[in-house]
Amino acid sequence: MGVKTVITGTGCYIPEIIKTNQDFSKQDFYTEDAQLIITPSQEIVDKFQDITGIEERRYVNDAMNSSDMATIAARLAIEESGIDPEELDQVILAHNFGNVIKNTIQTDVLPALASRVKHDLCIKNPNCVAYDILFGCPGWVQGVIQADTYFKAGIAKKALVIGTETLSRVIDMYDRDSMIFSDGAGASVLEIKKDTETKSGILSWSVQSHCLDEAYYLYMGKSNFPDADSRIRFIKMKGRKVYEYAMLHVPAAMKDCLDKAGVSIGEVKKVFIHQANEKMDEGIIRRLFKLYGLKEMPEYIMPMNIQKFGNSSVATIPTLFDMVKKGKLNDHQLDIGDIVLFASVGAGMNINAICYRM
Repeated sequence: MGVKTVITGTGCYIPEIIKTNQDFSKQDFYTEDAQLIITPSQEIVDKFQDITGIEERRYVNDAMNSSDMATIAARLAIEESGIDPEELDQVILAHNFGNVIKNTIQTDVLPALASRVKHDLCIKNPNCVAYDILFGCPGWVQGVIQADTYFKAGIAKKALVIGTETLSRVIDMYDRDSMIFSDGAGASVLEIKKDTETKSGILSWSVQSHCLDEAYYLYMGKSNFPDADSRIRFIKMKGRKVYEYAMLHVPAAMKDCLDKAGVSIGEVKKVFIHQANEKMDEGIIRRLFKLYGLKEMPEYIMPMNIQKFGNSSVATIPTLFDMVKKGKLNDHQLDIGDIVLFASVGAGMNINAICYRM
């Protein structure tokens, strides 16, 4: 008798502070070699929106940290699933920078954020193992893959997988790329079910890491501002390299995932792709369809919330999935039996994808 890993509950936290593109229209920007960009800031902002699709993004308030957002999203996922938190075997938390206290640049991961969430949820069960994973933006997807692996090995039966990030606290305001990033958290409860109980569940997954020339496409570096303290580091990105890498490798990984599941592209109802850049994401999906000899992709196959929420790294996919599943994104809905594809790409460089039946 077979078993399936099923998502039985989801939740997300969207920070309340809205930072619009207009808020950057008077900001001075510098190149990576500390030269002032003489192009008017409004022109830079307008071009940024044309490329990324981002109109605004969300930042957390001064009193909140990544682990706080994670706990809120986790409670919502647990509530929807209806499970007793004491029955959880794992709390898997994906992030990249830990808790970064406002007005500091130091990462705090002691204790691990997963441990903090388990503490905040008041879970007493010592057999509920809480741990963090660092896998770039694909971290939440990788957490789901890890839970699926543990389930099928007979080691665990229920897991809480969370993605949370406060990128607003590690961005360089003098770097144009800083406008991409945002904050947020998304969580899911996963349970193992027998085939006789449900047809829903994970059908397949695919993972790759490219760590030679690609390893430092995203990295921590000094501010672009000429007089900045060189000892303080911020998130940096080689945007063109990331774009070229994603366009080359992500569609192939997604096809590999579908092939493993024995699912054709025509059976896929929605693709939940990491909300990194609107044009890049659209390009990835178009290339995926081209791998199947198809010139056009269906109009409503790719939900997006990057326009209003920006790129919150590990939180983008679980947040987007929660919104669509609960009917909170216009023109998109899911039904029992629908096949969806989760896919992400990010620092490392890492790629992963999951084929899932609702």
